[in-house]
Amino acid sequence: MEIEKIITNLVQEKIIQSEPTKYEQLKGGTVSELYLLCHNDSKYVVKLNDAQLIQSEAFFLGYYKESNLLPRLLYVEPSYRYIVYSFITGSTNYVKNNKKDILNALVQGLLNHYKKAPNHSGWGWADDPADSWERFLNNRVLEARKVIDSRLTHDDHSLVLHLLQKNNSARSPYLLHGDCGVHNFIFNDGRLDGVIDPSPVIGPPLYDLIYAFCSSTDDLTKETIESTVSLLNKEDIYSSNLYAEVLIGLYLRIGTCIKHHPNDFGDYLNAWNYWKEVIKQP
Repeated sequence: MEIEKIITNLVQEKIIQSEPTKYEQLKGGTVSELYLLCHNDSKYVVKLNDAQLIQSEAFFLGYYKESNLLPRLLYVEPSYRYIVYSFITGSTNYVKNNKKDILNALVQGLLNHYKKAPNHSGWGWADDPADSWERFLNNRVLEARKVIDSRLTHDDHSLVLHLLQKNNSARSPYLLHGDCGVHNFIFNDGRLDGVIDPSPVIGPPLYDLIYAFCSSTDDLTKETIESTVSLLNKEDIYSSNLYAEVLIGLYLRIGTCIKHHPNDFGDYLNAWNYWKEVIKQP
């Protein structure tokens, strides 16, 4: 659908009062299409995507409307062709110097607001769930292994599979952001002010925290994750092996790094070797 037709519809639906003073296309993900509408002092984002993805994102934003880190959902097109939400002013450029503060803000501003997934019927991707959390993680690990291949050793690959089998404690199904990394964070003066572009996942909140922790190469230390996880008020963290969870998350991130940020591989390899030593500690 052309953006001009969308704007006309938004005026008719009284989502905006009149034609915007200007609009422009934004850089989006690989499949989404984004537009910024400016109307006097107000700014809105129009996001177009596959209907199933739009429906999942709209539900997530509505489910956590009380979080001050998420954009405010303003309109959902009835057939889920697009949604409109408030624009969060800031930059997506992550400055590597205060990861602990950013993770703390993430926990307090979003993760501690997480609620159990309604109508829970599966695990993992909300629009294509697996029958268990372990199956979801196992599928992700197998996908990452194809990408990582010989960049890690056979023993490294086997270690992750062993940790998956060993770390199968009971979980509670929360509705998670699912793509909770620094690439989807909005910053102002180094402060975390927003989290955008969810790819909703049903699983334990610790997943999103470790995802965020591993999403940049800086400060991947046990002191940082330990200080942050202590703020997480969900019960699942107490039955999990934190270090094993981090190593699994780091393995998945290495797969993503090789595909999209290959220059980061050396730093992630150093972190991988560091965390292999950490999990040996009693």
